[in-house]
Amino acid sequence: MRVLVVEDDPNLRTTLVEALRHEGYLVSEADEGGQALSTLATSEIDLVLLDRDLPGMNGDAVCRTMVSIRHPARILMLTAAADMAQRVAGLDLGADDYLAKPFGYPELLARMRALTRRDREQRVPTVWSVGDLTVDTVRRFAERGGRPLRLTPKEFAVLDLLLAADGGYVDVDDLLDQVWEDPLEQSRGVVKVTVYGLRKKLGAPPLIEYEAGFGYRLSGDPPAAGRATASPA
Repeated sequence: MRVLVVEDDPNLRTTLVEALRHEGYLVSEADEGGQALSTLATSEIDLVLLDRDLPGMNGDAVCRTMVSIRHPARILMLTAAADMAQRVAGLDLGADDYLAKPFGYPELLARMRALTRRDREQRVPTVWSVGDLTVDTVRRFAERGGRPLRLTPKEFAVLDLLLAADGGYVDVDDLLDQVWEDPLEQSRGVVKVTVYGLRKKLGAPPLIEYEAGFGYRLSGDPPAAGRATASPA
């Protein structure tokens, strides 16, 4: 799942971004409303953790804009205001849920999972099939030929991006930007090692191709959104 953290407090933002990436989420970040809307316009985002008390364009304005353009991302609004009137006002703006600061990280994760489940009830879940490979990007489950694959969060994130490319190539730099957003972790070598491990776990025949100057792609029948099917119970 792709998450956008919109928070002007640099310490809290960094803590959330690092913790969610450790959980395996693909995380982008913004420290003000205009930057958040720019990210939403150019990137696929499933869930927004939105601080209500942003400088400049505040969280209310971001929320109203998302609702007006019918952006599909869920909105979990965060604020220091904990009274009921504030919570109701936030929900009336179009937020899907509301969490008062300070909050416990386990509660945040639980609310994120709840929004994902709610979304799954309203939309067809994304379950991709490429040959005998099946990947559920919501439940974060993958199997090939009926054999479950034990993928690391980074391996799953790479596979998710290759699926989203719909049979096209994904440049190494794009993988670095979206999977290894921490500059200290970024190197072409780490991509190579992660893809090597992913290929090994996927098994034969090989599904991941590499073309110099283009990047990586999934071979076989390319996935497409129209081929998404319901998740197994």
